[in-house]
Amino acid sequence: MINIKGLFKDDPSYRYQLQHWKRTALEKFEEKMKDKERPFPCIPATIGFSTNQLRYGFVGDPRASSTIDEVAVLLSEYTQLSKQFGKFTSLIVFYETTQNLLETYCVEQYEQLFWEHLSGISRKDREEWPNHIPVDPHNPIWEFCYNGEQYFIYCATPSHQKRQSRYFDYLMLAITPRWVLQEFNKSKTYAKKIKSQVRKRLKNYDFIDIHPDLNSYGKNDNYEWRQYFLRDDETTLSKCPFQRFLSKILE
Repeated sequence: MINIKGLFKDDPSYRYQLQHWKRTALEKFEEKMKDKERPFPCIPATIGFSTNQLRYGFVGDPRASSTIDEVAVLLSEYTQLSKQFGKFTSLIVFYETTQNLLETYCVEQYEQLFWEHLSGISRKDREEWPNHIPVDPHNPIWEFCYNGEQYFIYCATPSHQKRQSRYFDYLMLAITPRWVLQEFNKSKTYAKKIKSQVRKRLKNYDFIDIHPDLNSYGKNDNYEWRQYFLRDDETTLSKCPFQRFLSKILE
């Protein structure tokens, strides 16, 4: 058995060497990405998977502070190498989600963990916050940045039930560079078509209406942080938890 540290490019022939939970996470993820009867809504993710441009990382229990360090190391490595992986790449981070977590944590508790991790990761960032990105999350062009790179963050949890597009057997992050998403927006016609297909898939995939916070980056009524973690209903936080950390940057 090998102990994978750092970025991992999936190869099914090597999965048997992984710890059981890591192998299971990859297998469950593959099932989601390859499901033809219920296609996963995020088209960029399915393209990245089918072309083997995704990179994976395994980290510990999300309740452990040391796990934040592990995610920060993965993201630092990914930021440096991502443009070598292809134009549809993303970093997929699987957390070791114990039976105790599965039995006791609800969506809102995972939400709190998520924001604690995002803030904790930023504290490890050695680069200055990019000048062209506002530090106020309630600005429509704000998004999470690390090592000078802009990222869209997606979080899935084992507690989501109605919103299956945000369900996964393990706590999981999908971290996608903005330049990847810009590939889908080069043509307004193509971008409109992709967005329409994604929303159509969402309606068929989830057991609940599309969350009202889903929107397009840069639009005046859009706030990216609200899309990072979608609850299992239509509610949302009134203020971004990350703002408390960003305010310290300006002190």
